[in-house]
Amino acid sequence: MEQSTKDRILDEALVLFAEKGYKGTNLRELAARLSLSKSALYKHYDSKEAIWNALLDKMEAYYAARFGSMDHLPQMPDSTEEFFQMALGMIRFTAHDPQIILTRKLLLTEQFHDARVCKLATKHFLEGTARIYTKVFESMMEKGLLKKEDPAMLAISFTAPISAFIHLCDREPGRTTEAFDKMETYIRYFLTSHAPQ
Repeated sequence: MEQSTKDRILDEALVLFAEKGYKGTNLRELAARLSLSKSALYKHYDSKEAIWNALLDKMEAYYAARFGSMDHLPQMPDSTEEFFQMALGMIRFTAHDPQIILTRKLLLTEQFHDARVCKLATKHFLEGTARIYTKVFESMMEKGLLKKEDPAMLAISFTAPISAFIHLCDREPGRTTEAFDKMETYIRYFLTSHAPQ
C-alpha cells in the first residue's frame, strides 16, 4: 500500500526532529526533503506545531501497538522460558526498530523543552514500561512462576538495568552485541533470583 503524503511528512519530520530538535527543524527543509513545496506541506498541516503534535500522537500509537501499553498488554507468559522470549522480543523491538530509535533520540533531547515530551519520556523510559511489567509479574506470581513480592518494585528492578543497556546501544552501537549478551544474562539471573522457594 502506498504511503500517504501525511505519513511521509510525519516520517521525515521524525528524522529531522530527532537530528535537529524542534527549534532547529525548518519546514522549508522538510518540504524540500519530501520534494514538496512549502504550500503543499501546509495543505496537510497548518504549522510546525501541528506536525509535531501529530508526530507525537503517531509515535505513541506505534509504540503501544507494537510494544504494549496498559490498554494493550502483552500475552501473559505461562513459563519462565515464555517470559524470557517475551522480554527479549520487547527488548529487540525497542533497541532495533528504526522509528523507535529516532523517537527515543527525540524524547531524550526534547524532554527539557516540551512538557508533553517530558511526560512521554517518563512514560516510555520508566513508568509505562514498569506498569506493563507489574501486570506481567502479578500474573507470573499467581501462576507460581515467581515468588510473591511487590510486583511494582520487581518491575522497576527489572526494567531499570534493561533501559540502561538500551541507551548504551544508542550511544555506542558497536557495543550492541555485548549489551544484548548482558541483557540475556541479566534476564536469566533475574528469573533465578526471584524463583519460588
